[in-house]
Amino acid sequence: MYFIGIDLGGTNIATGIVDETGKIIFKKSIKTGAGRHYSEIIADMAESCLSLCRENSISFDDIKGVGVGSPGTVQPETGVITFANNLGFHNVPLKAELEKILKKPVYVANDANVAALGEVFFGAAKGYKFAAMITLGTGVGGGVVIDGKIYEGFNGGGPEIGHSIIKYDGKLCNCGRHGCLEQYASATALVHQAKEAMLNNKDSLMWKLCEGNIDNLNPRIPFDASKQGDQTAMAVVDQYITYISYGLTDLINIFQPEIVLIGGGVSGEGEYLLKPLREKTYVNCYGYADGIKLGKIEKAMLGNDAGIIGAAALAMK
Repeated sequence: MYFIGIDLGGTNIATGIVDETGKIIFKKSIKTGAGRHYSEIIADMAESCLSLCRENSISFDDIKGVGVGSPGTVQPETGVITFANNLGFHNVPLKAELEKILKKPVYVANDANVAALGEVFFGAAKGYKFAAMITLGTGVGGGVVIDGKIYEGFNGGGPEIGHSIIKYDGKLCNCGRHGCLEQYASATALVHQAKEAMLNNKDSLMWKLCEGNIDNLNPRIPFDASKQGDQTAMAVVDQYITYISYGLTDLINIFQPEIVLIGGGVSGEGEYLLKPLREKTYVNCYGYADGIKLGKIEKAMLGNDAGIIGAAALAMK
């Protein structure tokens, strides 16, 4: 028996056929075409499921269910996407519309929550009853899983850790507020911070690593330059990790999970990121000075496949 996981993003729709062990058997990716009417995007999602089966000689009758991870706020019972800013979705009945086409049960949840679920079922949080995850990518996502179930709040809107305020009257966020964690701890924010530092220091190694063109800067370059002892890059990375720790401290203080996983592209820095992040986070956690036990902070395991595997896990519950 197989399950299908769909990772619906603003740029791509990634679809995978997943077995009961969480292994992706086949997968494919197509462009989302964000901005189109939702019915066109849903039609493409359905065709992606059907064609993936056809192309790999798998009968669609062998698909037990379909899970979808979507950005934005998702109503857990109805599978309606109340709002997804980068898709232009407002009150989109994704579950109902996809079920009409596929004639299979469809389950929908927020993409960061789905990634966390995938890690609990098949990744770095397997065996933990209470896990949380923070993803550092274009934005900052957050997911919490308790006893194998995603915590979504009564309205499907939680936990949006990326939109917690860490700086009063700080940078304007695309959510409309100022000072959100996302504006300081995302991979996008890291690039902006590094560019500002480079413009103030023309001797930084970061210039050499981006071949003299600041537009070539990516999130890896500040870390690479920092590892080579560049003082400007070291300061950027240290400040960036401090920003992440602010959000992580709040996440731990509120939920006290057994384990917190760091996902997204930046997590690829491994212990160079995690070791100082633990130090900066734990020291500010409530009760740390009095010896309260705190959960682990570790790297997520599933990488770019977390969305597909987590979405399929939705259908396995």
